[in-house]
Amino acid sequence: MKLFIVTCIKEYRDDVCKLFKQAEIKVFSATDVVGFKDSGTENILLDWFAKGEEKFDSLMMFSFTSNESAAKGMELIKAYNNNTDTNFPVRAFIVPVEISSY
Repeated sequence: MKLFIVTCIKEYRDDVCKLFKQAEIKVFSATDVVGFKDSGTENILLDWFAKGEEKFDSLMMFSFTSNESAAKGMELIKAYNNNTDTNFPVRAFIVPVEISSY
């Protein structure tokens, strides 16, 4: 069993849901996330009150799924990112689940 985690901007929600379906991940959860992007200023005093710090409405979607479905999901996410011209790639992670209660 794996924990398959995906983060994306909200505008990509429907696309990611389709990728989950293609990976045969039929049960998953989603939660709203606010992403922050550092402005890259080296002098922290210039950004003391977080001026210029960008915020993005994002989602985190996750599922406890089979090894095969997680691997297929990762392949689909990589292909999606390669075929989508964006500054906001979809991020995916696979985490092993050592023990579960079911």
